[in-house]
Amino acid sequence: MDKFFRKYVWDDERTPYLVSVARLTRGQAGYELLFYATLSGVLFALITLTALSSRLPHGDAPGVSLYAFTQVCAALLLGMTRSAWAAVYCASAPLAMLLYFALFGFHATLGTLDKTMLIAAAILWMLYCGRLVAVARAYPELAGADGQD
Repeated sequence: MDKFFRKYVWDDERTPYLVSVARLTRGQAGYELLFYATLSGVLFALITLTALSSRLPHGDAPGVSLYAFTQVCAALLLGMTRSAWAAVYCASAPLAMLLYFALFGFHATLGTLDKTMLIAAAILWMLYCGRLVAVARAYPELAGADGQD
């Protein structure tokens, strides 16, 4: 079981989330940026489509869908180029989520616990985005996987 856990869930090379940015290799940083870009790209592609619905708290405001689409574009840039500017734009997503809740409120069917969990998730996501930007900024100067430049 440990072999499968290490292979698919936690691998020191491919999932280095507990390694400080200064100790990352270029390969580890690349995997971390690619993983984030893939997750956020898929998430915001779904949000782009669902935001077109008039049943959500924002009604038919096209800006929500447009912002989600720009996040998809930034995720693509981050995954392909490892650009620090794309990481900064991707890092704006949790702030935009909190701004959305402040402007439009929550869906009417959500309870207090659901709202609290969404806000907590946005705050935790915002904290991780600081690491994301640091990894993207450090990426060009990081040593290769074998410890050499």
